[in-house]
Amino acid sequence: MSTARAERLVNLVLALLSTRQYLPAERIRGIVPGYADAASTEAFFRMFERDKAELRELGIPLETGTNSAFDPEGYRIARRDYELGDIDLAPDEATAVALAARLWDSPDLTGQAHGALVKLRAAGVEVDDRAHAMVEPRVHTEPAFAPLLAAVQAGETVRFDYRRSDSPERRTRTLEPWGVVSWRGRWYVVGHDRDREAPRCFRLSRISGEVVTTGERAVVRRPEDAKLLDFVAGTSVSDDGSAATTARLWLAEGRATGIRRHAQVLEHRSVDGEDGDVVEIELQHPEGAADWIAGHGPDAVVLAPDVLAKAVADRLERVAAGGGGMR
Repeated sequence: MSTARAERLVNLVLALLSTRQYLPAERIRGIVPGYADAASTEAFFRMFERDKAELRELGIPLETGTNSAFDPEGYRIARRDYELGDIDLAPDEATAVALAARLWDSPDLTGQAHGALVKLRAAGVEVDDRAHAMVEPRVHTEPAFAPLLAAVQAGETVRFDYRRSDSPERRTRTLEPWGVVSWRGRWYVVGHDRDREAPRCFRLSRISGEVVTTGERAVVRRPEDAKLLDFVAGTSVSDDGSAATTARLWLAEGRATGIRRHAQVLEHRSVDGEDGDVVEIELQHPEGAADWIAGHGPDAVVLAPDVLAKAVADRLERVAAGGGGMR
């Protein structure tokens, strides 16, 4: 936003807050600095409509009405709806706020969290920053998190390059985002995929490059019955919106109980003289499942698909080489 527009919006808010009556548009044009520069009446109204939309998107309660039956429609901001009410937090609640502000491992959100603490202190709330001395959790967000969240709030359609879990190829996707959610330690964006003309979810860690908007504002409408977490966690949908992956594994007899609990035995087979079973299992998140499978060591061997077998082998090789634990 330009400095001139920001100043004009501030002046508009001050003008609408300072009156109990509804100010008509023409009256606003005469008293709010910045509107007098409009080249014509039509240009002023276009500017004013954009500013009204901006204020509403910012959550400022802009009211419309008339002062009498003979007056034109006007605008005002009710002070009771605009002002922040008294903040009364107990010491433990204020400590929880400070701890929550330290959770975000993201440049964009860290700044916003710090700003929230400054506002609380300005309101007279004592915030204990020493909460992190007892515990220092972090919530890591992907670079795509902030622009996607902003697009959701603005109702904007976005475009980004995406890599599926079973292929290194990147494809451009156009999405009407409904929301960003966290599930099992991963961040996902859910929305309407224009390329497939169907609801889809995408894992943020597989988004490459920048998330760009298409220039369409306030066009995205989230269905009232959309349950984002249920959609992401659904058994028939994987993290890139496609069908879950079916994998075949060999499991040593009497071992890998955690995998067996979710698998179906297809046949009994010996490998290198050791008895075991070939099983089939449906994996919603194949890449994440690689850590889980590799954790069973030689008791679990992936037979298919190849991409999962390679992912598990890579993890085991890193451990054997002393390159650290599995991520």
